[in-house]
Amino acid sequence: MSTTEAESYTVAANWDLSGLPTPTLPDAADVVIIGGGIVGVSTAWFLAKQNINVVLCEKGRVACEQSGRNWGWVRQQGRDPRELPLMIESRRVWETLENDIQQDVGFRECGCLFMARTERDEERLASWLPVAREYGLDTKIISGAALENTLGSNSQQWRSALYTGSDCRAEPHKAAPAIATAAERAGARILTNCAVRGIDTSAGVTSGVVTEHGRIAAPIVLCAAGAWTSMFCRSLGIRVPQLKVRGTVVRTGAAPKVLDGCVFDDLVGIRRRQDGGYTVAHGSILDHSITPTTLRYARKFLPALRQELNVLRLSIGADFVEELRMPTRWDLEKPAPFEKKRLLNPAPNAKVLDGIRKNLATAFPALKDVPIVESWAGMVETSPDVLPIIGGHADLPGFFVASGFSGHGFGIGPGAGKVIADMLTGANTGYDLAPFRLQRFFDGSPIEPMKSV
Repeated sequence: MSTTEAESYTVAANWDLSGLPTPTLPDAADVVIIGGGIVGVSTAWFLAKQNINVVLCEKGRVACEQSGRNWGWVRQQGRDPRELPLMIESRRVWETLENDIQQDVGFRECGCLFMARTERDEERLASWLPVAREYGLDTKIISGAALENTLGSNSQQWRSALYTGSDCRAEPHKAAPAIATAAERAGARILTNCAVRGIDTSAGVTSGVVTEHGRIAAPIVLCAAGAWTSMFCRSLGIRVPQLKVRGTVVRTGAAPKVLDGCVFDDLVGIRRRQDGGYTVAHGSILDHSITPTTLRYARKFLPALRQELNVLRLSIGADFVEELRMPTRWDLEKPAPFEKKRLLNPAPNAKVLDGIRKNLATAFPALKDVPIVESWAGMVETSPDVLPIIGGHADLPGFFVASGFSGHGFGIGPGAGKVIADMLTGANTGYDLAPFRLQRFFDGSPIEPMKSV
């Protein structure tokens, strides 16, 4: 691989905000989207293809936060039945995406494996098979020779695996920017370096947005701002229960081909990359820094916390004080918090990095000495039931939210964008979005964390 080719796979290039131009704003649009992650740009693309005048405002660069930092899995396997239909739709969008947008996003059907070391692990994984059968997926339990054909001699340490051959992978640092480019070709305006400070209203309904560079009139606004969504919505008097967890990830250099797809185990989450290396994360550690928001929504998150107690590492420190000092409302004629801190760019957890290196050598001995050429961390926004939040708000007609994808957003993003575009235009989405309504957290509905394996 040449130096230029290697540089094209440098993930951190996505969050270099230097040199971004000052955008020129249109006076008006049919729809304004806040946030340039994969959900936002996919929605913009599908709207533009319908000749809807859509403007997307991103405070930094497209995919500079979690949409460019995730594992790159396009996974149906293990999804909660409530979001699986939307993921299957997204899988169909991914299938033709490169041809539709005429750009490489590293998409490949490669299969996904969840590994079982014990009989109990296998029983837990097999409990998802009825869901797979209900939705016509090719999921099955494989072991012995079938597992060895997929993972080679490495397979001997595992009893079996839940395997979905139709699952896929893609390159996060390529996908959302490529979709954004396609949206622009279709007529969308993608404005980077353009923070939205707040919403304009008229007679109690949405009439546009106020950005750092001026106003854009629009009757429909979609907030797809990822980990910033709760803070933005709170400034409008809208409660969105959402917390942030930090995930640490590494990229290896070119390495022996011990697998082609996506593998998850308690030790590692790993996938083969287009550049011949691997994207690797720890299989059982996520960090959450306690903040005032944690305390505000603690009761709603208790069911999920109980479920993930073995995975989460809780701490309290500077993030608590920083959020405590953050204003909850601000003058729209003055810089907003999003302009003062345009990028959530947390440092990787050093202990987790050590664990990744150790666990990688244990799970895949052939990769013991492979060089780690890049490491990073991302802030994943999560909802109390670990399911997306998609829909409008009765108190502010014309304002919609698409957030809380809880670490599952990359794979589901293009399909979600298609469905959200239909929702915004009033078309029949073909899907039941009621399970994703924001009001489920406030209308007495039981909070049931995502049912996965």
